[in-house]
Amino acid sequence: MRAPIPEPKPGDLIEIFRPFYRHWAIYVGDGYVVHLAPPSEVAGAGAASVMSALTDKAIVKKELLYDVAGSDKYQVNNKHDDKYSPLPCSKIIQRAEELVGQEVLYKLTSENCEHFVNELRYGIARSDQVRDVVVAAGIAGVGLAAIGLIGVIFSRNKRQKQ
Repeated sequence: MRAPIPEPKPGDLIEIFRPFYRHWAIYVGDGYVVHLAPPSEVAGAGAASVMSALTDKAIVKKELLYDVAGSDKYQVNNKHDDKYSPLPCSKIIQRAEELVGQEVLYKLTSENCEHFVNELRYGIARSDQVRDVVVAAGIAGVGLAAIGLIGVIFSRNKRQKQ
């Protein structure tokens, strides 16, 4: 039997496991979260909402965690508490509530839902998802460049022998 998901506390970061990416929200109490969602984001939309990430605007929404997660799994993940001190809970919630309903700039690489909740909790906007993708792309690029270089060297050696 699986252990029950612990009840989030106000100010907790909520990581929602969408297909192909992670969606982030901040718990503000009484079952509600505040999150950054492209205008076309439908609660629990999963893969369909991946396409909405291509927009440059987002709406700050306050919705029930149950509705935002839909059928996707979620967990409390205050993963940066060891690096950064969380702001006082009352300040996190006040800042989140003040933003509800506002349309804000949305960029997948620099102003996404993970940046948004980290800014609220720690005062520092960061996204490990983006960093991980950039690092993976960099490693893949270096690997492809190395393969290309090896190919050039082999083709030169082959031509020189002929």
